[in-house]
Amino acid sequence: MSGPRLGRAVAPAAPPPPGVVPAPGLTPPDLPPADLPPAAAGTRPPVVPRRRPLRTRLGAYLLLVPATAAVAVGLGYPLVRQLVLSFQEYGLAQQFGRPAEWVGLANYTELLSDPYVWAVIGRSIAFCLVNAALTMVIGMALAVLMAKVGRAARMTLQVGMLLAWGTPVLATMTVWQWLFDSQYGVVNWLLAEPLGLDGWRYHSWLIEPLSFYAVATVIVVWMSVPFVVFTVYAGLLQVPTETMEAAQLDGANGWDRFRLITIPMVKPVLFVVALLQVIWDLRVFTQVYVLQRAGAPTRDTHLLGTYIYSLSKEFSMAGAMATIMLVLTLALTSFYIRRMLREEEL
Repeated sequence: MSGPRLGRAVAPAAPPPPGVVPAPGLTPPDLPPADLPPAAAGTRPPVVPRRRPLRTRLGAYLLLVPATAAVAVGLGYPLVRQLVLSFQEYGLAQQFGRPAEWVGLANYTELLSDPYVWAVIGRSIAFCLVNAALTMVIGMALAVLMAKVGRAARMTLQVGMLLAWGTPVLATMTVWQWLFDSQYGVVNWLLAEPLGLDGWRYHSWLIEPLSFYAVATVIVVWMSVPFVVFTVYAGLLQVPTETMEAAQLDGANGWDRFRLITIPMVKPVLFVVALLQVIWDLRVFTQVYVLQRAGAPTRDTHLLGTYIYSLSKEFSMAGAMATIMLVLTLALTSFYIRRMLREEEL
């Protein structure tokens, strides 16, 4: 091979000595000159990514417009309206045409200076955290059990939890009220007859606040567990069996495999489920409201949801309390949101 290369003439290669066979691909003509720059030596220049056309980028954003508009109308307008009402004096008179008076932070000052409001907030936070923790523990245990048992037992668990999850809330509350009825309830009968606790024969579960919240906790957890079970079970199915078998061969027992392999792999799922449980349990309403209507002392058993409903005749106060509840929800879930964002960055 001879001829010009980048402006320099290359002399023809001398034939190899007799008896010497040159290695393929390493003949002198194929070797680049030592004084040429790297680009001339055969290295590729860096690839500059091509910028997508403006039309393509705008098309992707335009596809989000319908969903964004629906969310803005369905969620944004009520939120803005609630925030505006919280700064006004808005009651029944304003419903019939009287102009609303702007009062600024007066509603928030009145609410946050009331010790009863702080008692309701404290009860709601405690109820939320206890229920979310119990729901997560029981749901994870049942999800692991469902992954270990046979097909027949797994189908039985799935059907039972689907029935518990799909039953309307009011129908479920009717059944639970009969179970805890002070005269004919099954729970009181079990405590009095088989267990011999005669003091619980006619016990009223809804009169005392502590037992009221115990009954509400049982109902809320029972209705929330199926969602956790199905979600965590779907995450457990994504754990590679090869990894678990390798850990077992290395001597890791069942608890170590669950703690060091399974939990880290399904951690994103657990974060999302825990976040949703905290939000749902903080704004629980139907279960507590129905139990209150069954004979419980309303003032001593109010949570945030039922207390806001009790302010429904004073729209401005209800809006201010709902805004406080929103801020409290964001404060309780900020930890989970930061953890999820950190997981996505990794």
